[in-house]
Amino acid sequence: MIDLQKIQKKIYQNKLDKGFNTKDVNFEFNLTYGELAEAFEAYRKKSSKVGEELADIVIYILGLAEILGVDLEKEISNKVEINRKRKYNKVKGVFNKVKGN
Repeated sequence: MIDLQKIQKKIYQNKLDKGFNTKDVNFEFNLTYGELAEAFEAYRKKSSKVGEELADIVIYILGLAEILGVDLEKEISNKVEINRKRKYNKVKGVFNKVKGN
């Protein structure tokens, strides 16, 4: 089992050690967006680097979580449970959340 809290802290420490940004949240979101675009390009070009690019996205997200003081492991667990309980109706081939979920 992966310990996201531990990895989150390692990623943040690496940012500190290397002198990377740990203060400008807007900049971090933009960098994360850039990594998502790189992953899409790798996928679109059928590159073997798509996994590496997906890893970069997760690294940026975990770094952001640490900067913002978010326990992402806990948040993911909570959200998975919410999604598991959520009900959907399929209308014309499109899934829509049932209101009140």
